[in-house]
Amino acid sequence: MRIGELAERAGVSTRALRHYEALGLLPAQRRANGYRTYGEEDLRAVTEIRTLVGLGLSLEETRPFVECLRAGRPSGGSCADSIAVYRRKLAEVDASLARLGAVRAELEAQLHAALRERAPEPRCELTVEEA
Repeated sequence: MRIGELAERAGVSTRALRHYEALGLLPAQRRANGYRTYGEEDLRAVTEIRTLVGLGLSLEETRPFVECLRAGRPSGGSCADSIAVYRRKLAEVDASLARLGAVRAELEAQLHAALRERAPEPRCELTVEEA
């Protein structure tokens, strides 16, 4: 398939595909006329890249997954290097969650302190005639 068809089937732009090629993530075969041609394995690789980027991985971090697919494995995540990336990203997410938890706890403490210090507002009581 040509680049336009691959882009359409994968839901990406042709520019993105050229970028993946420039990074070495998507090797293109060239016809005599210079057109890039791709196979179904390239569609799998692009789909894998997009899924992983959607999970927060950088394009470079997708490399072991693409290489795993290119080695004939049924899943890009089944190779040792891919598993190492998963573990590293999980550790990063856990660290981010811990930081966010600490920020949330501090914000909650500040809110409670502010509410305790706040002077009570005068209540406006309506009489029966005003209501």
